[in-house]
Order: sequence, then structure tokens, then C-alpha cells
Amino acid sequence: MSGSSKEHIIKSYDDELARLTGEIVRMGELAATQLEAAIDVVERRDERAAQRVVANDDAIDQLEQEISHDVVRLLALRAPMAGDLRNVFAALRIAADIERIGDYAANVAKRSIPLSMVAPITPTSGLAYLAELAAAEVREVLAAYGERDADRAYEVWQNDAELDDAYTGYFRQLLTYMMEDPRNITPCTHLLFMAKNIERIGDHATNIAENIWFQVHGEPLNAQRSKRDFTSSPELPHLGDKGKA
Repeated sequence: MSGSSKEHIIKSYDDELARLTGEIVRMGELAATQLEAAIDVVERRDERAAQRVVANDDAIDQLEQEISHDVVRLLALRAPMAGDLRNVFAALRIAADIERIGDYAANVAKRSIPLSMVAPITPTSGLAYLAELAAAEVREVLAAYGERDADRAYEVWQNDAELDDAYTGYFRQLLTYMMEDPRNITPCTHLLFMAKNIERIGDHATNIAENIWFQVHGEPLNAQRSKRDFTSSPELPHLGDKGKA
């Protein structure tokens, strides 16, 4: 094969990979926007808007299928090796994580429908802060992916502990509300599920960060991140001091 032919193949592969990366970043932005839209309908108690947010998840699912098809085509036509192969597999895994992020955002919107049918409670407003942290994580890790910046991805991976802390505090607050008045049990239960969905979005952002690290360095991110979701701990909650929850 002539030098010019090899250069053409390399450029063609680079162009296809750049296009694929761009599609994944666009898909991730759609998922982050979905989460923000879901929180908006929670605050507005708008059932029809919530149903539209749920329906919009189909666009993310369709993009994930198209990206999977593109990855298979790249593998078949280009037969990438070593670092190039890591790029292709990272794209496949990251797209799958973004698809799950979209699902969790849709779940939040679904839960907002029955929540809007009961009397509003004060803790509902706390959901927006969790979503703000999660959406920021998603956008930051997408930027790291677009730039193939492993150090930036590592910071996202570490900083997910902030979302875990916020989720644990919110979990405690909701349990306190349920204990204080049984009428709060139904709305707080919906909020608990919604908050867990948002916390899981953060976990998928850290999955993306791990894939970026492996894509760039060719080795797993072995450090143990500080995981601060203590809601499954038998020691939680210490609800005797309700004012501290």
C-alpha cells in the first residue's frame, strides 16, 4: 500500500471517529437537557409537559442505536488496533451510559406525574440541587471526552462524592418528613425514587470518566473514589435529632 493510501485511510478513520465523538457529545447534551426539563416539570407540576419529556427519551434511544451501528461499521471497515480500538470501544460504552442517563431523566419525569396529584411539600425543592450537580457532572465529563482529557475526567470521577453527600442529606430529610406526618409518606416516596435516579446519573457520569481514562491511558482507573451514598448503611438514619436531618 502506498504512503498516500495509508494517509487517506488514517484521515478517513480520524474523520469518522471525530464525527462519532461529536454525535456522542450531542447525545449527552440531550440527556443533560432532559434531566433539567424533568426537574422543570416537577416544579411546575405540569403533567402534559412531563409526558413530553418522557416521550423525548426516544430520541436519545435512537441516537444510541445509530452510534452502535456506526461503531460496528468502523470495526468492520477499519479493523482498528491498540489505541484506535480503545477509542471505538470507549464510544460504544459511553453511548450506553448516556442512554441510561436519559432513561433516569425520563423516570424523574414519570414520577412527577403522580407527585403532581398530591399536595405539594417543602422538600420537593431540594430535588433541583441534586439535578444541578448531576447535570454539571454530565456536561463536564462530556467536555473531557470531546477533548480526550483524562485529568479532567478524573476530576469528575472524584467530585461525584459531592452528589453522593447531597443525596444522602436529602434522603435523611425525606425520612424525617415521613416520620413527622404519615400524610407525607406518598409524596416523599416519589421524591426518594426521583432522587435515587439522579444519584445514579452521577454514577454513570463516573463510568464515562473511567472509560475516558482507559481510552487515553490504556489502563483502568484503579484509585478508589470516595463513595458517600450512605443510604443503604444500617447506621443511617440517626433520626433521633430530627432538627439535624
